[in-house]
Amino acid sequence: MKAAILSFLKERRSFAVYCVIGVSGAALDYACYFALVNWVGVYYLLANAVSCSLGITNNFLLNSFFNFKTKDRLPARFVSFYCIGLLGLAASSAMLYGMVSLAHLDRNYSKLWTLAVVVVLQYNLNRLISFRK
Repeated sequence: MKAAILSFLKERRSFAVYCVIGVSGAALDYACYFALVNWVGVYYLLANAVSCSLGITNNFLLNSFFNFKTKDRLPARFVSFYCIGLLGLAASSAMLYGMVSLAHLDRNYSKLWTLAVVVVLQYNLNRLISFRK
């Protein structure tokens, strides 16, 4: 019973730390997206790809060293993490396209909505695949 409780708390701690790291990655992602779209004039889907890549890399490094504390096979883990990130990018881009091009919603607010969905998807996949012990 005690082991089950400790396991439950440890798993929730990992999610909480993942969320904090995710906020830093999402902030980097959104700031880059916002700058590229609004100041540089980059097409919003291309800006999304660039900004997502920066967020993915940020999150991989921080999760590797501070959350999951897995330093072995980093190149292989990064490939796995990045591939999962590409799933998130695909989901984000599809949602952005639907919201911006089809529903004519604001591209900046739409990007914020995509981040919420992608965080949950990527956490579960990365926990089970990229950072499994």
